[in-house]
Amino acid sequence: MAEENFFEKVYAIARKIPYGKVTSYGAIAKALGTARSARMVGWAMNACHNMEDVPAHRVVNRKGLLTGKHHFEGTNLMQQLLENEGIKVDNNQIVDFNKHFWQPEIEL
Repeated sequence: MAEENFFEKVYAIARKIPYGKVTSYGAIAKALGTARSARMVGWAMNACHNMEDVPAHRVVNRKGLLTGKHHFEGTNLMQQLLENEGIKVDNNQIVDFNKHFWQPEIEL
C-alpha cells in the first residue's frame, strides 16, 4: 500500500500550510523528495475531500490557479475558503501569489 503511505505524507504536509497561505502540488512533491510526482499530490488532494483536517483549498498549481476547484462542493467553495483567509482570487487565480506562497520544508 505504498500509495496510501504517500497520500498520508501529502496530508501531513498539507496540514502544516499556515492560515492565509497556499502552496503548490509540486512544492509538496519536492518536499517529499519526489519532485516529479506533482500529479500524484493532486490525486491525494482529490481523495481527501471528506477529511476536514486537511486544508486542500490551500493547494493550487505552480501558477496560483485553482485547478482543483471542481473537486469542491458548490461552484466557488475553494475560492470562498481562500478569500475567507484574506487571499484575493481573480479569474480562478491567486492575486499576489508569491506573497501568499508557503514553501514546505523538505521531509527527511
